[in-house]
Amino acid sequence: MCSRLPRTACLLRLIELCILLSHTAAYFGLTGREPLVFLPAPFSNEPPTGKAHLKQCEQMTLARRQKRLCRREPGLAETLRESVRLSLLECRYQFRNERWNCSLDGRGSLLKRGFKETAFLLAVSSAALSHALAKACSSGRMERCTCDDSPGIQHREAWQWGVCGDNLKYSTKFLKKFLGQKRVSKDLRAQIDSHNINVGIRAVKSGLKTTCKCHGVSGSCAVRTCWKQLSPFHDTGRLLKFRYDTAVRVLSVTNEATGETELAAPRRHGQSHRSTDLVFLEDSPSFCRPSRYSPGTAGRSCAKDTSCQSLCCGRGYNTAMHLTTLSCHCQVRWCCHVECQTCVREEEVYTCKNT
Repeated sequence: MCSRLPRTACLLRLIELCILLSHTAAYFGLTGREPLVFLPAPFSNEPPTGKAHLKQCEQMTLARRQKRLCRREPGLAETLRESVRLSLLECRYQFRNERWNCSLDGRGSLLKRGFKETAFLLAVSSAALSHALAKACSSGRMERCTCDDSPGIQHREAWQWGVCGDNLKYSTKFLKKFLGQKRVSKDLRAQIDSHNINVGIRAVKSGLKTTCKCHGVSGSCAVRTCWKQLSPFHDTGRLLKFRYDTAVRVLSVTNEATGETELAAPRRHGQSHRSTDLVFLEDSPSFCRPSRYSPGTAGRSCAKDTSCQSLCCGRGYNTAMHLTTLSCHCQVRWCCHVECQTCVREEEVYTCKNT
């Protein structure tokens, strides 16, 4: 049961077992031993009717306790799938020009190590889940939560609170319950993973803004309608990529006052880590050649002047000419019709060599 597992293990079972493959959502086990389980219909804005959500919950690779929560919360299964889509697509986008490009190959082995990439995966997964839950509440896809109703801003008596705000307060509370948050283990790796999970949640919180719209004669703003709104998840992904680039390597130290083990950066590096920093234990592999962590970079597309040298790891790159078609010379016809011609363009494509 999830309650007997570390909080990190619950998140991994939930998020990292979920892999979006092409147009079909599927679940892939972290250990490499779990079977592929194909999911039902694609994500929908409408909550499943009747007992449809019960079937979706059963098809997911969740702990027993998590399945019970899923069955009691119509709309949760779809929200979990949406969080998977968010995390995977954002990870791939942020690392599209990196040697490690968030490939599905080797992810099981990667998650067993304390690399920077592991830290990012945990953070972006928890962030996506927090974001998707808050959005599901405000859009009415979950029955047990609704709009955010606690603006927490000064002079709110002069404002009319309206529109449907993203309910991050409920999202964070539910997320902790769903993951089965317990007292942090004394194990160094468990502390690091828990820290990185929280970094993802904090990244979402940092993007929560108050948006207002004025009402009144001639824009006098006599009354303002305000609501809480999350930033696009792409903004969260960009912030977490920055946290990845500036991640801090840590080790375990004992607090002399309490006797508890704590995370600390090596003093010789002159660094200290903050609650918003991603932290890691060990240096990452190069990801240049196939290994149990990634398929390598052979055959990867690159940009000649910017990324080929680094991405191809000094092996050089192949150049080929490709023909691409695109719309061109577009014109608007009365009233609402756009006519375009089809143009063919020849462009150079660069791919990393195998040797």
